Amino acid sequence: MSINNSTIEVLQDQKWVFTPWKKLQVGDIVKVKQDGFFPADILFLASTNADGVCYIETANLDGETNLKIRKASEKTWDYVTPEKGCSLRNTQYIVGAVIFTGHETKVMMNSMKIPSKRSTLEKKLDKLILTLFSVLFCMCLLGAIGSGIFIDRKYYYLRFDKSEKQFDPDNRFVMIKFIQSTQFINNDLHMYHAESNTPALARTSNLNEELGQVEYIFSDKTGTLTRNLMEFFKCSIGGEIYGTGVSEIELGAAQVTGRKVEVQDQSNAAREKGFNFDDARLMRGAWRNEPNPDSCKEFFRCLAICHTVLPEGDESPEKIRYQAASPDESALVIAAKNFGFFFYKRSPTTIYVRESHVEKMGKVQDVPYEILNVLEFNSTRKRQSVVCRYPDGRLVLYCKGADTVIYERLVDGNNDLKRTTREHLEQFGASGLRTLCLAYRNLSPDVYENWNEKYIQAKSALRDREKKLDEIAELIEKDLILIGCTAIEDKLQEGVPQCIETLARAGIKIWVLTGDKMETAINIAYGSKGDQVELARFMKEIVKNELKRCNEEAQQYLHSASRPKLALVIDGKCLMYALDPSLRVTLLNLSLNCSAVVCCRVSPLQKAQVTSLVKKGAKRITLSIGDGANDVSMIQAAHVGVGISGQEGMQAVMASDFAIAQFRFLTDLLLVHGRWSYHRICKVVTYFFYKNLTFTLTQFWFTFQTGFSGQRFYDDWFQSLYNVIFTALPVIIIGLFDKDVSAALSKKYPELYKEGIRNAFFKWRVVATWAFFAIYQSLVLYYFVVASSNRAMNSAGKMFGLWDVSTMAFTSVIVTVNLRLLMMCNTITRWHHISVGGSILAWFIFVFIYSGIALSKEQENIYFVIYVLMSTFYFYFTLLLVPMAALFCDFIYLGVQRWFFPYDYQIVQEIHRDEVDNSRIGLLEIGNNDLTPDEARSYAIMQLPGQKSKHTGFAFDSPGYESFFASQAGVFVPQKAWDVARRASMRNRPKTPRKN
Repeated sequence: MSINNSTIEVLQDQKWVFTPWKKLQVGDIVKVKQDGFFPADILFLASTNADGVCYIETANLDGETNLKIRKASEKTWDYVTPEKGCSLRNTQYIVGAVIFTGHETKVMMNSMKIPSKRSTLEKKLDKLILTLFSVLFCMCLLGAIGSGIFIDRKYYYLRFDKSEKQFDPDNRFVMIKFIQSTQFINNDLHMYHAESNTPALARTSNLNEELGQVEYIFSDKTGTLTRNLMEFFKCSIGGEIYGTGVSEIELGAAQVTGRKVEVQDQSNAAREKGFNFDDARLMRGAWRNEPNPDSCKEFFRCLAICHTVLPEGDESPEKIRYQAASPDESALVIAAKNFGFFFYKRSPTTIYVRESHVEKMGKVQDVPYEILNVLEFNSTRKRQSVVCRYPDGRLVLYCKGADTVIYERLVDGNNDLKRTTREHLEQFGASGLRTLCLAYRNLSPDVYENWNEKYIQAKSALRDREKKLDEIAELIEKDLILIGCTAIEDKLQEGVPQCIETLARAGIKIWVLTGDKMETAINIAYGSKGDQVELARFMKEIVKNELKRCNEEAQQYLHSASRPKLALVIDGKCLMYALDPSLRVTLLNLSLNCSAVVCCRVSPLQKAQVTSLVKKGAKRITLSIGDGANDVSMIQAAHVGVGISGQEGMQAVMASDFAIAQFRFLTDLLLVHGRWSYHRICKVVTYFFYKNLTFTLTQFWFTFQTGFSGQRFYDDWFQSLYNVIFTALPVIIIGLFDKDVSAALSKKYPELYKEGIRNAFFKWRVVATWAFFAIYQSLVLYYFVVASSNRAMNSAGKMFGLWDVSTMAFTSVIVTVNLRLLMMCNTITRWHHISVGGSILAWFIFVFIYSGIALSKEQENIYFVIYVLMSTFYFYFTLLLVPMAALFCDFIYLGVQRWFFPYDYQIVQEIHRDEVDNSRIGLLEIGNNDLTPDEARSYAIMQLPGQKSKHTGFAFDSPGYESFFASQAGVFVPQKAWDVARRASMRNRPKTPRKN
């Protein structure tokens, strides 16, 4: 691979020598420069920073663009003399020792294969192929038995000839894969997100039709239903609520329940991104006048100190940028800055905070806090702690985390504050806000020193290090004093309520699997325009009884006259017991009776287990959608996995089958592309079955007149080219371009999607219908031609021979099966006429050339046959009459079916039969799109060849230049865009834009 030929500087004989990656060995000392990639697993020795730290970006591994801090051992800091200044984002270069290379590196050892997925329709196609083989075997067996009975000594000359050739396998698999691999998903403007310049991406080609049969959607909440753009919204400090805003979720819930909510006018002052707080009691030092100023001060310091955020840029409140591991952390630090506690600088051992109004109003002072220990957040701990030393020597542990883990570690007493804060947490959760509790503990030097010794030992452990660190953290994260809690708003994405409502009308049930608390999850459902529901809540000690009771109640509701829509709400602890093998069936039955299911406080593993429960237990088509690394297992467990390229990196996208930028794009992905793909593949498969069965049976009927001797009815070349040339192109056209209704009507009538959920177009009844007409047509094609040729003669007065009759029959077959394809098309364009007419014309061109050339002895009988046939009136009369007779019953059947037993899409066709569909096939309705000129221009540029971003690696291409040839891609953009593209194409140096 070319990547292994990349070079890196290696220390050899006290000199830095460029060496290819593939020649690196364990023990080599390497230098990694700014913006460079790491060629192997290395031990960090030193950097150009005096404090021995560097900042790395792991976008190529997990999609995270946030910087991570790494620190070298102090004993190796002077390995490199700091000659130059900073920065790979603050580091010019680092030096390290290679410890693992190649397949032994961590990334290679941790890499796992993405599970192979096959669509349900493809699996059913396997059964259809086995059925075909069984039918062919029976035909061969019947022929063999007949041959054994009929061919005896009297008819010894009818024995099989070794030179006889068997049928060639058809190319249906190759054709279906070609149709699947040609996708219009990537080019759909309705799934293009102009703000992030992100198109939809189909990462697989064999699940397109599966998108048209999804019945259950499993969705993450944060970043999937919501924007994952966190804004500090409210807080509770010392038992007092601050913040006067009304959340978007609270408004949505009030609208559903009919409750009135007073919305106060907020100040018009411009707010920083990440800070949407409005309460004059805490702003500009006013907190000093509150009854709890000391609690406010501890609250703000906890926000400013307890984090792993890295500051970038100028050390001023207006220009500084924060690199955080999550949007939540960034929002909390930004909130501290707006409250007057400005975190502006960080070193490996110190955090610098510019505090305002602490000692007296208007006074600003820079305070360094020595960071002694950082107990990092993980999914098990659900909290983060920092041990710091004040300038006056005070030792404090600040801790923030989920309310469940913080409350377990609070010091006894102060019950009023605990109860009040708990009520505030529930209130914030009911408003759809994300909550964190803040607490602190004053430490004595002796207690800290004793604990720190144990911490250092655990940190140096070679085995079970993470487990030991968690155990040591438990020793100090206790007897905490509650400060208050924060409430961060994560607004719903644009169009999510409308999308969920449309998908529900399509018969799709949506389950929300989230790590949020129950109140937040329920109100997210309300805010998403969920139906008013009967909520079932469970406690883990009575899970079994509650499941049975609620299942019985659900059955009563469903059999009542009103039949209310039900929803199930269950938390992770209860789910742990409910997923027990003895209770899974009860849980599944209860869940399937509900219109919506919300699972809160669930782990990534539980998300995958719930998905597998429905996938395997109910045998329904499932789709999982998420945006973070914790959604990967759920995405891979479902039939179809959809990743959202959001704020949490690209892990979900890399593990997905399809990638979109916004949840609302599911409407187009499923109701338009999924439904069309399902319709097309069903037609292609059943038509393949029909045309091959028709062709094979005409030869089978011939064996009854030849004493089962194995005599060929068709020439070998006729058989070989039947699927390859004479009937191939029309199938491709219908597989690519056929659509029953337009994209707009597909979304206007989402109920059409239910036909795919019911698998209405690929049932065995449908296959049997096609088989019946294949048998009927083969009988008509064979016996009409044979019977009419008994008295037919050529221009010389001679009777027609075997090859005259077989050529006539083959011509009739070609015309019939191609015309039958036109009868099944919903839209007939010039491409359909060209493909069908071209296929029939290709047959005549071939047979004219083939029969006009004197060939070997085996093919000499076909010489000049077509010329003889076409010189007779019999040929034209038969060519007109036989296909009409063969297709007559099909015509009657299709008419009766459409008039008296119409499909849903046929009803919609009749309703809008007089409307003209001006949309283009492929790039959907681009001519009628409602994008702004800037969005259209952005999309046009996105389509052009580009250069991959240096810092995102695998992410979507970013445009490197504009091209005048964008119009050739079928992209329509305003004139302004073409002016820019034309100017760009005329530049001599593309990297230096010319000023107008």
